[in-house]
Amino acid sequence: MNDLLHILAERGFIHQTTEETQLREHFASTPMVSAYVGVDPTASSCHIGHLVPIMALIHLQRSGHRPILVMGGATARIGDPSGKNEMRQLLSAEEIDANVRAVRAQLSSYLDLAAPGEWEAPGNRGLVVDNAEWLLPIGYIEFLRDIGRHFSVNRMLTAESVRLRLDSEAGLSFLEFNYSLLQAYDFLTLYRRAGCTVQLGGGDQWGNIVAGIDLIRRLERGSAHGITCPLITTASGNKMGKTEKGAVWLDPERTSPYEYYQYWVNTHDADVARFLRLFTLLPMDEIRELEKLEGADLREAKRVLAREATALTHGEEEARKDETAAKALFVGGASSDAVPTHEVPLTALEDGIAVPVLFTDCGLCESRSAARRLASQGGLYIEGETVREDRIITSKDLRDGALLLRAGKKKYCRVVARDGGTPR
Repeated sequence: MNDLLHILAERGFIHQTTEETQLREHFASTPMVSAYVGVDPTASSCHIGHLVPIMALIHLQRSGHRPILVMGGATARIGDPSGKNEMRQLLSAEEIDANVRAVRAQLSSYLDLAAPGEWEAPGNRGLVVDNAEWLLPIGYIEFLRDIGRHFSVNRMLTAESVRLRLDSEAGLSFLEFNYSLLQAYDFLTLYRRAGCTVQLGGGDQWGNIVAGIDLIRRLERGSAHGITCPLITTASGNKMGKTEKGAVWLDPERTSPYEYYQYWVNTHDADVARFLRLFTLLPMDEIRELEKLEGADLREAKRVLAREATALTHGEEEARKDETAAKALFVGGASSDAVPTHEVPLTALEDGIAVPVLFTDCGLCESRSAARRLASQGGLYIEGETVREDRIITSKDLRDGALLLRAGKKKYCRVVARDGGTPR
């Protein structure tokens, strides 16, 4: 069996662990460890900033252990204050239930999981459960008496996530203050029902994880462990998965597979090696060879990163299609159906659309002023030719009912004219 902790450390997944010696002994002495990651369904899709602990679970399952995904159908009704400057917007029960179903289906493509809500599965097949199952029925007085009495407010106030919010203008609501108790109870429930002894999470989850470990020790006289993953930022200091257009979603309806591919292929040079380790399943020997590439040759490492990361999320066929589309654009200047498409009414083009408006509306520029600035630098293109900011685009510019726009060297969009209900 693979040494999981060595794999995770070598690939950069480990930020902190509880008592490393005991953790290593636990994995060495236990043929199949059950470890969980919690996912609060605050949206109908995860984005790539959520992928680090999921990728860690993939390695865990590949090493013979059992992954558990806990959907926060109950905790999402409160909102985790960790890493947040203000209280999350509260969602309705219907919105949360819909998000649970969508995210559960989405993440099932990364792991071999049993049916939703199934607590026993053959081999090391993973479990996916919803904490609404055990948190919603519990009585408030019962919870305070049986669980709350084991928590020290003084200790809870020392948690970094709590201190940061207490010092912020928004403060910390009593609702959010309870989140740590609920997450600790999740760990206790999984320990009791599934023999789960390890929790993985982002670096901002350390306090919540330790609270669960302490609760298991107090109530079950049991031993549990925690691993936190680093919160990933890019070499430019930006949050992982953030672009001018917003988050890079796993849902192809929110971020097209081509845009997803483009995010990875445009990775900053300084991030390529780290992202190959974290976001692909390539063997380390192959990654080490790619890490040796420099200068123009580094493009090959970026291409491999983009292909492997896209294949994990959208499948091998889609990754090949996006790679072919990128080559066609950058080498031959040809259009492709894989390129993001923006539809405009044919009547609008007959009236004429100014260049800054068109490039902003299709998402190639974050604002009209940014589009004008880029145009003045010669960085806006239509069908491979530079355009000025005072250019008006009309239906006469269409080629087979479409136009290929480019901003800078790498950002493309295909504009399609719609005449009524169908593209022209």
